[in-house]
Amino acid sequence: MTETTKTHVILLSCGSFNPITKGHIHMFEKARDHLHKTGRFIVIGGIISPVHDSYGKPGLVSSRHRLIMCQLAVQSSDWVRVDPWECYQDTWQTTCSVLEHHRDLMKRVTGCILSNVNSPSTTPVIGQPQNETRPIYQNTNITDNKPTAIKLLGKVSESLGKICCVRPHNDRFTFVDENANLGTAMRYEEIELRILLLCGSDLLESFCIPGLWKESDMEVIVGDFGIVVVPRDNVDTDRIMNHSSVLRKYKDNIIVVKDDMNHPMSIVSSTKSRLALQHGDGHVVDYLSQPVIDYILQSQLYINTSG
Repeated sequence: MTETTKTHVILLSCGSFNPITKGHIHMFEKARDHLHKTGRFIVIGGIISPVHDSYGKPGLVSSRHRLIMCQLAVQSSDWVRVDPWECYQDTWQTTCSVLEHHRDLMKRVTGCILSNVNSPSTTPVIGQPQNETRPIYQNTNITDNKPTAIKLLGKVSESLGKICCVRPHNDRFTFVDENANLGTAMRYEEIELRILLLCGSDLLESFCIPGLWKESDMEVIVGDFGIVVVPRDNVDTDRIMNHSSVLRKYKDNIIVVKDDMNHPMSIVSSTKSRLALQHGDGHVVDYLSQPVIDYILQSQLYINTSG
């Protein structure tokens, strides 16, 4: 497949990230590697979206801290970014609403029509010129202004970097959509762009718990968007999918990453990290990156709490 005929993917991971671990970052890397190896996808970005404070999970520290820790964890990554939108809302947001927000945001950022998993775009993916305003990221030294897919990917990556900004010194960060009109002054080659929910097998298994998820939300998440699952703790994902009518219905929309179950990152969790911090366990360095550990110690997080 050529570059323009492959499905271009943004991986979105929602969760508490309380705190964010090396396992979370490993999940992004393994998912991207797997999707690329299929020959059908190009991963152009990753988004970490920490849950709102009102989620109500016991021991959940303030989103201000969790956003900063996430930003520290990905500061060396050139493709994974932290997005504060979910934390900035007035109340807790469903996973479905977060996916829909980012789909709408990407439409504005790229000027693209994002396809659903079951309805690939059959029309050219373009951004129609709205005015004569000079493109935000136009380089006057570039003579070839033909907007190729590579240029689009560069714009998306740069846009994600601008959108997903965290300002640690503010009590409440200010979300500024600097890219609302990005892409509207240019036309792009046709590509298929999708946002896929990235998760561990524990989230997939939660779909089988009666009453935990609205069935209509599950239909949108799995049916319209699709899921990339990185199994943990030798969980049998086929068994999980067979226990849910929605998962069985959209089984083809669920991509299971065949990870090495013996990889040390496959057993890392936020819970183990918090316990290690509370007990002064030196193994915490195996679970968390050093900048995150430094921030936790500086802010005295998790040290005097349980669970």
